[in-house]
Amino acid sequence: MALGKWIGGFLGFITAGPLGALAGFALGALFDRGMDQVNTGENPDFQRMGYDQRENRTYGAYGPRAYEGQRNSFMFSLLVLSSYIIKADGKVMHSEMNFVRNFLQQNFGSEAVSQGEDILLKLFKKQDEMGPSEFQGVIRDCCMQISRNMLYEQRLQLLNYLVLVAQADKDVSREEVNALKYIAVHLSLTEADVESMLNLKYGGNDLDAAYKVLGISPEATDEEVKAAYRKLALKNHPDRVATLGDDVRKAAEKKFQEINAAKEVVFKARGIR
Repeated sequence: MALGKWIGGFLGFITAGPLGALAGFALGALFDRGMDQVNTGENPDFQRMGYDQRENRTYGAYGPRAYEGQRNSFMFSLLVLSSYIIKADGKVMHSEMNFVRNFLQQNFGSEAVSQGEDILLKLFKKQDEMGPSEFQGVIRDCCMQISRNMLYEQRLQLLNYLVLVAQADKDVSREEVNALKYIAVHLSLTEADVESMLNLKYGGNDLDAAYKVLGISPEATDEEVKAAYRKLALKNHPDRVATLGDDVRKAAEKKFQEINAAKEVVFKARGIR
């Protein structure tokens, strides 16, 4: 699937605000054509997306591809926020770019790789033009826009992908950690979510890391440990991101397995059954 086809699905909450401005910059005439089709009613794939605060859910008002709208909005949001994480330490690492390339290859095919890379390069250029401070403000506003329009569980998975991008070069710098926490807070998540995700791959064989995955201290009671695990498992269950596609669900399943591995380490150390 080529990224050009995103115009039919991701327009929704990305038609306006800071994300819309970045989409216009990164996609240029392609975005303008898509907007013209939306405004004239010529695009049958367009999804008008909204957010119901009372029900805490995103909805598609009409169109045959509501799930695709959520999925593609997720993907574009990931590219925008990845551009900030990748340059957080002042350098663009090949390993981090390659992680995004592989992700696009697996999800959209080979054509999407060059198009997605082009989007990232344009976003890097915009960041250089604006300067770190001003671009950080744009990222803050983008996160707030995402927070208003994307389900909580989907935002958690989005943050998890950003952590994986930062970890791609095997060395997560302090600048990257700070950038991840900045994004988390403005996505209406928490810094503790970042710490938990950063320790996921270590939590299956390291007791200290396992406690950090569960978001509790070694001084917590057994009941507090059990409650923390139940809460973490519930909000990270793979079924909660199923509408984003099988590939995203598989990534969520891997994260869920790592959470369970951390739980087993803590439970075994405490003799909890």
